[in-house]
Amino acid sequence: MSTNVVRSIDTSVARVDLKFEAVVIPVSDVDRAKEFYKGLGWRLDADFRFDNGFRIVQFTPPGSACSVQFGTNITTAVPGSARGLYLVASDIEAARGELAAHAVEVSDVFHAGTPGAQFQPDGTSGRVRGPSPDHATYSSFATFSDPDGNGWLLQEVTTRLPGRIDSATTTFASAKELASALRRAATAHGDHEKRSGAADPNWPDWYASYMVAEQTGNELPK
Repeated sequence: MSTNVVRSIDTSVARVDLKFEAVVIPVSDVDRAKEFYKGLGWRLDADFRFDNGFRIVQFTPPGSACSVQFGTNITTAVPGSARGLYLVASDIEAARGELAAHAVEVSDVFHAGTPGAQFQPDGTSGRVRGPSPDHATYSSFATFSDPDGNGWLLQEVTTRLPGRIDSATTTFASAKELASALRRAATAHGDHEKRSGAADPNWPDWYASYMVAEQTGNELPK
């Protein structure tokens, strides 16, 4: 017999922000891993060594609020056992091309023909080559691994599901991300002008509304 205890939440207590900022991955050779992630062009935040043998290395991908950590005496997990480490990009093909330019062995862009195929090994039949039709958000992928086999999953996200972004704040992590958003807004606005049959002198307002709605998952302007 089990007993479920339901605890009420005291809504009078102020909520404390909890920012998810680092993920630990297991590696067998710290210096080799450091060279790999440095070769990706990721920012090296720390490489601290201590007399007791403890060492921690931290890298942050471009535009990311979350970092990756590895080192010695930092985890008991088997080296290479981390899987499905998400890297989200607004342009999957550009992101893949940048990785390939850094001499990373990265899969072709694909979409899942069967649910969960993005988590299966490269070459699995459930992976359909090429981006998702019309670049449907959350649906196009590419994969690569570090020298130990820790697996990274690139995912293209252009429009967020409702509630995933605070509607009171809209931010872009880099000039590239902002430029991609502007291009999508320009394409959508072009369709808007075709439908209306007239030039829109207030296009900056329309662009702004579109970009905020796209990022926060709200209804896009027509």
